[in-house]
Amino acid sequence: MASLSLNQIRGKTSVSEFTTTRRRSLTQTSRVGFRIFASEGQAEPDLSVSVNGLQMPNPFVIGSGPPGTNYTVMKRAFEEGWGAVIAKTVSLDATKVINVTPRYARLRAGSNGSAKSGPIIGWENIELISDRPLETMLKEFKQLKEEYPDRILIASIMEEYDKAAWEELIDRVEQTGIDAIEVNFSCPHGMPERKMGAAVGQDCALLEEVCGWINAKATVPVWAKMTPNITDITQPARVALRSGCEGVAAINTIMSVMGINLKTLHPEPCVEGYSTPGGYSCKAVHPIALGKVMSIAQMMKSEFNGTDYSLSGIGGVENGGDAAEFILLGANTVQVCTGVMMHGYGLVKQLCTELKDFMKTHNFSKVEDFRGISLQYFTTHTDLVRRQQEAIRQRKAVRKGLQSDKDWTGDGFVKETESMVSN
Repeated sequence: MASLSLNQIRGKTSVSEFTTTRRRSLTQTSRVGFRIFASEGQAEPDLSVSVNGLQMPNPFVIGSGPPGTNYTVMKRAFEEGWGAVIAKTVSLDATKVINVTPRYARLRAGSNGSAKSGPIIGWENIELISDRPLETMLKEFKQLKEEYPDRILIASIMEEYDKAAWEELIDRVEQTGIDAIEVNFSCPHGMPERKMGAAVGQDCALLEEVCGWINAKATVPVWAKMTPNITDITQPARVALRSGCEGVAAINTIMSVMGINLKTLHPEPCVEGYSTPGGYSCKAVHPIALGKVMSIAQMMKSEFNGTDYSLSGIGGVENGGDAAEFILLGANTVQVCTGVMMHGYGLVKQLCTELKDFMKTHNFSKVEDFRGISLQYFTTHTDLVRRQQEAIRQRKAVRKGLQSDKDWTGDGFVKETESMVSN
């Protein structure tokens, strides 16, 4: 990954010599492109991407959660070749964060949520944000940036409804040299009574105010992580972008109850006989995530002209094809969290190989060649009806053959005859 030069941001010097300027000074390629540029003679497709000025060797990003919970695992992610790492969400006071065990439950194909065998298609967690002291996490952020200055490290942050707290948290994480910030407006469980996570992302008025605080303070690119637990995900995404965020990420987990153990009659995951609704992820959420990302991408293309803004796709990515789908719908990057928990950090090598294979099949030389090109094939149901009626009319016209004797030609006589034969 290429390192970036020092830039002046909003009249201030960047906190990291590898952090680029905010969106207002970017000259970035349009986010959604619909033309395909086939490359000739290039043996290996180029997976590198530039997102909000951040240079990544590939579009694969460790999603915020257990895979980014401490120095050791984030270091492992960099060593394995992930394009970027988003650390587990931090807040000012970790003493309020108390996790329980067990805190995960899995759904297997063809069974209810308490089965022990079969392919895993769903994953629920009731895990909270980082329970480690902020000072410890900040120290590790700084150490990682010192050891991997040309790699992209993104801090995920979440705070209570308190402007001063948000400003303090932003200031402290930026001092470590992180390259960008992802704001967790989407955790579906945990501390809604403190107006944290999805409690903000589901309230557009509150979201607008908090985004205003954040973007007035931040000097690095800011991504707003969206909750799917809302009727129209484009509404908070629009608010976040209009309030100064450089990008949005979607989706976080879906509120769920994994299942009931049919022997004990207790819910899963079971903690001392009890449970609580949690966040659902893994392969089963992939189609839902694609739908949400498609809606956001269409909105961004229509209302923001796609330029200077980014979209990070999240949900059920376990292979290169899953990732290609998000990119085809307009995503600049693809985040993986549960997939790493199931398959390990080496998964990135498989993702890169399979994405390259896909690109070779279609003669794409770089990610931008196909990003967003499938958006053009989505329309309304009314338009689908019109298109099918027109197609049927045209097929009938072809089968009907010539309309008049004057339409016969000498060169096409045999084909013209065949067009009017019924068997």
